[in-house]
Amino acid sequence: MSYNSSAVIFENIWKKYSRDNIFHRSIREDITSIFRFKGDNSGIAPNEFWALKNVNLSIKEGETVGLYGPNGAGKSTILKLIANVTYPTAGNLKINGRVAPLLEIGAGFHLDLTGRENIFVNGTILGMKIPEIKTKINSIIDFSELEEFINMSVKKYSSGMYLRLAFSIAIHSEADIYLIDEILAVGDEDFQKKCLEKIFELKKRGKTLIVVTHDRKLMEQIADRIIFINKGDILQEI
Repeated sequence: MSYNSSAVIFENIWKKYSRDNIFHRSIREDITSIFRFKGDNSGIAPNEFWALKNVNLSIKEGETVGLYGPNGAGKSTILKLIANVTYPTAGNLKINGRVAPLLEIGAGFHLDLTGRENIFVNGTILGMKIPEIKTKINSIIDFSELEEFINMSVKKYSSGMYLRLAFSIAIHSEADIYLIDEILAVGDEDFQKKCLEKIFELKKRGKTLIVVTHDRKLMEQIADRIIFINKGDILQEI
């Protein structure tokens, strides 16, 4: 497969987290932390750790890339950076295109609203316009197979129902980049198959897919390239 320009570029990306509750920190402390960074472990306090260490990564438009490694390796941090859920401690991150993240089941849902109402809420979070959602809502509901429950509060949904609705909304958005974090680990076998078929459809349409899963066989089936990560370092690409 031939690719065009890069959809995602990580240039010397470092990302650190604190083991403590950091909500009390001031803006001044955050700015001071940035200027104190020296590109090595001297840039962290005893209660902090590096989730990513000097990561350089380029993902081309239309490429499907798998991120593989143990829990805590830094895979989800990479996805969260691309989704703008969090920001690098240091380095340059370039994103070219609209992003549809599927990082956490039910993220972006309001528990007191119905499934139908949450289609509008979650759809707008993904960058969809209200007229666009209105034209696609029947298709979204049909794909989710939740017609019977769509007017029920989502706080009564099971994790599998969250998955169906979240996945259906995301794949109906006109995103350029799709972030998929263990999304196929939830739901029954028939719906997993349906999701997998949709992923291959997105591939054929030239969408950029970045996938995290502990299922190595599934990863090899989906991805054009697999990147192995451990303790914040990229170890190998195949």
